[in-house]
Amino acid sequence: MAAFLLGAVLLIVQPQIVPSRPAVNSNSETSQPVQRELLKKTSQKNDFKENIHSNGSCQQLPQTIIIGVRKGGTRALLEMLSLHPDIAAAESEVHFFDWEDHYRNGLQWYINQMPFSYPHQITVEKTPAYFTSPKVPERVYNMNQSMRLLLILRDPSERVLSDYTQVFYNHMQKHKPYPSIEQFLIKNGELNVDYKAINRSLYYIHMQNWLKYFPLDHIHIVDGDKLIKDPFPEIEKVERFLKLSPQINASNFYFNKTKGFYCLRDSGRERCLHESKGRAHPQVDTWLLEKLQEYFHEPNKKFFELVGRTFDWH
Repeated sequence: MAAFLLGAVLLIVQPQIVPSRPAVNSNSETSQPVQRELLKKTSQKNDFKENIHSNGSCQQLPQTIIIGVRKGGTRALLEMLSLHPDIAAAESEVHFFDWEDHYRNGLQWYINQMPFSYPHQITVEKTPAYFTSPKVPERVYNMNQSMRLLLILRDPSERVLSDYTQVFYNHMQKHKPYPSIEQFLIKNGELNVDYKAINRSLYYIHMQNWLKYFPLDHIHIVDGDKLIKDPFPEIEKVERFLKLSPQINASNFYFNKTKGFYCLRDSGRERCLHESKGRAHPQVDTWLLEKLQEYFHEPNKKFFELVGRTFDWH
């Protein structure tokens, strides 16, 4: 009887084992009921159903995600990476980790959005909004702590102009008026630092959030400016980062003089990115462009120190 009572006491006072994880804010999204329930629901193996094709391929969670940045060249990177036979890429931007309606559907829904792939292939999805969404790094970490992440960046000032250009043309196609870029960039005679496109180009802020969960060697930064000018060396680096056999060659790229950028050649078939890519930026007064570049000088410096690497930005 005494032994039984002793065992009961030990069982009650035994400390609970908590898995190690990065320190997060006390008001972190994981403390909310929706997040807890999602993790509970998706952590059990029985919650997953493999959709297996008759040819032996199946849908699986991605092992690599292109997390951004918006207007940094994510579509070009995905198309170029898809030249490799060991890559299976999701066609559309999934927005699983940043859209609440999608995230509540759970990981089984996420798997169902993936392409069918063979066991030797790496499944890749890209959603540029992931990089600047505060909730996403922790959510990706909770799914897979070993995730290999691809981040493609451009000169922040150029990215701001591309950001505006995309939204401008989207409105034009719908025959809706849209303000000039000066109306967004200038407020009370000064640079409008609250403009969302400018905030998206403060790379060091968003990078700090990702580095709370993933070590730097799990995040490969692609130079988007170099990818446009000379894509092959940048893709070679991506192959090495993903530990892929070198299958993509310089002959897979050719410069299209009409479009003004590189197109792809695969097994004799040539293809270019959508006509929406490579659109001309709006004309901006020199003083305003210089003001924009001056504003990014310190944030860029902080980013270079954070990642231990410099980029040829203004």
